[in-house]
Amino acid sequence: MTVQTFRDLLTQRPFKPFRLVMSSGQTYGVRHPEMAFLTRSDILVGIDEADDGVPADFRVCSLLRVATVEPLSPTAN
Repeated sequence: MTVQTFRDLLTQRPFKPFRLVMSSGQTYGVRHPEMAFLTRSDILVGIDEADDGVPADFRVCSLLRVATVEPLSPTAN
């Protein structure tokens, strides 16, 4: 996956939530564009989001290790 692929996903309006599926099988949901930060080689994804919308932690996901991106319904985990 390229930086441009993720830039497009994060800037599309209306935003469409998506799930990153890593080569390890681990998955991370991105429900809001504010919950992800893109660098040249990684995407940082906020996890364990509380009711106030602030993530408790984040995961650094190498773009090279993203196997696929799947659509995510707004109410899915």
